[in-house]
Amino acid sequence: MTTPTRTAPRRRGRGRRGTVRSVPLRTHWLLLTVLITTLSAALLLQGYTRHMYGQTADGAALSQGSDADVPAVVHGGGPVIDPGSAAGPSTARPSARTIALTFDDGPDPRWTPQILDVLRRHNVHATFFVVGTQVADNPGLARRILAEGNQIGIHTFTHTDLGSAAPWRRSLELREAQLALAGATGRTSSLLRPPYSSSADALTDTDWQAVQQAGREGYLTVLTTLDSEDWQRPGVEKILANATPHGADGQVLLMHDAGGDRSQTVAALDQLLPRLQAAGYRFATVGDAVGLPNPVKAAGASDRWQGEALIAAMTAGDWALGILDWLLYAAGAVSVLRAVAVLVAARRHKRLRGRSWGPPVTEPVSVIVPAYNEVAGIEPAVRSLLASDHPVEVIVVDDGSTDGTADLVESLNLPGVRVIRQENAGKPVALNTGIAAARSELLVMVDGDTVFEPDAVRMLVQPFADRRIGAVSGNAKVVNRGGLLGRWQHIEYVVGFNLDRRLFDLAECMPTVPGAVGAFRRSALLRVGGVGMSTLAEDTDLTMALCRAGWRVVYEERAKAWTEAPASLGALWRQRYRWCYGTLQAMWKHRGALVQGGQAGKLGRRGLGYLLMFQVLLPLLSPVVDVFALYGLAFLDPVRVIGVWLAFLVVQLAMAGYAFRLDRERLGPLWSLPLQQFVYRQLMYLVVIQSVFTAVAGSRLRWQRMQRYGSLQVPR
Repeated sequence: MTTPTRTAPRRRGRGRRGTVRSVPLRTHWLLLTVLITTLSAALLLQGYTRHMYGQTADGAALSQGSDADVPAVVHGGGPVIDPGSAAGPSTARPSARTIALTFDDGPDPRWTPQILDVLRRHNVHATFFVVGTQVADNPGLARRILAEGNQIGIHTFTHTDLGSAAPWRRSLELREAQLALAGATGRTSSLLRPPYSSSADALTDTDWQAVQQAGREGYLTVLTTLDSEDWQRPGVEKILANATPHGADGQVLLMHDAGGDRSQTVAALDQLLPRLQAAGYRFATVGDAVGLPNPVKAAGASDRWQGEALIAAMTAGDWALGILDWLLYAAGAVSVLRAVAVLVAARRHKRLRGRSWGPPVTEPVSVIVPAYNEVAGIEPAVRSLLASDHPVEVIVVDDGSTDGTADLVESLNLPGVRVIRQENAGKPVALNTGIAAARSELLVMVDGDTVFEPDAVRMLVQPFADRRIGAVSGNAKVVNRGGLLGRWQHIEYVVGFNLDRRLFDLAECMPTVPGAVGAFRRSALLRVGGVGMSTLAEDTDLTMALCRAGWRVVYEERAKAWTEAPASLGALWRQRYRWCYGTLQAMWKHRGALVQGGQAGKLGRRGLGYLLMFQVLLPLLSPVVDVFALYGLAFLDPVRVIGVWLAFLVVQLAMAGYAFRLDRERLGPLWSLPLQQFVYRQLMYLVVIQSVFTAVAGSRLRWQRMQRYGSLQVPR
């Protein structure tokens, strides 16, 4: 039967394919791309400078190798090596009874100042071989070293073993260390002490290659002749014994002002200096000890600017990593909180499943089916409704379809089915048309791509035995579960949507009765003005309006309906984008519920709070987890990172298994849950990011109809 109806005036921009204001949002994706690129660069720099730092002590023995290529003049020569002189490699050593006092690994904010105080107290100057990252962290100390008459050299950027490093990394280590020094002090130095080096006679072939490369890049390599072995912290007396020369030969003495507890070094130095001075030894910098022209010179403007930029980038990276740390903790805490909340609520909801709502509800129900180009699935949808074990009338409101949807339904000549045609005006208008035409007080609203189980309508209306209930949410199931995307959406429906609805039911703050399967009191709908048209999530908007009007909204998981899910990532993106943006619109529209009492207050303080925390903030924080996972795999202990990821996955699997058990679903699809973490989850939080940007920009989205695939069948 076809019932003519007066076509509602078509409002500009309100139709299913209309828009109030559609602004293409390109700027925010550009900003997001720039942000991600900048963050990635900062984290790469952070990872390189903080987690590729050589932690082995300088004096610890490294792997030995052949020394056949090391020239004899170097093996038997002095500790200061120039590998690239015109006459071949040359070396130099301090003059007799002269000690070039050197300190490695600093500057350190605790120990370097104490060592500088001791040097100043005894009027001694030394040479500090500094690590570039330490200079970037403590630029003021690097400036103090020079200001107090000491000399400075470089000890690479991250304290890496130059002998085992690739040539490109050797150059990078030297260049970055030099830039850090230039940015902090405005000076450069031609003195280099390779980490893990010792005396000239210990050089291997690979060490010599590194020394030669450094020479080509303008550096003199400074090794040692006397090692205090303070890095072992053997005690003050042992350090004094190791640092005391035997005989009158000049020495290059190795000590450390960083790399651990250097209290023994400070104490030993305070005794060593006056003792050796009294014995006739002279202390000098490396340059003075071997008669070098001043190796520390003013940096060029370019090097200084680049150095300052490097230090600023490292500082920004520290801040960024600190912020990400806090965000990671926040994301973890929110995730755990949500898991605990929904599981506790689901367990309690299960115990209440057998509750009686009151006397059985047997009165007829009007089922409203808004349809726009639903020819692929409208027949099984209508036939499934007529197969209900509860008396129904079916009202198909054709919203200006161009594919013959209305003609198809009429050609079926099904008893109890009415078709109402109207010009395209949008789903809310179609629903309101159906509400106005309905004969029953109890209404069921169902999308044209949904098939009901035979007992779904009966189960759906039983809660209306309680006069306080204004709407009931059913249990939507994914029918097209084939392929990874279908399985992932099936998991999300069972584990995400339905677990949340159990919690909302217990907390009496249900924010959404899904358009696929929901029931309403007609009088309640009329009291709130019917279905609103100011948001793209008309189901959420309507549910919140009912809650604010004092009606309870509950969840009946036994009322099952089967709906088609998007079969491509593009279609999924469009659907979830509309859902998320519409939900944000509805949350903003009903924000006044936060300060109301009664049922409205429960929606505001419980429902909106939950949505804000777990469906807006948590997805916005979720990318931090992925960023840290990649960061950890690249720069931290990958075994530990993978272990933590597996632990979270086990928790998710346990949670999903419990949800599937509650819904009496087979566990088979859960094998795809680990794969869901790599594509699906990222798509979902990008949807939230896009939706938030859209909302902040004040733009409106077009209503985008999902493609139908004809996978629906009438249940047997």
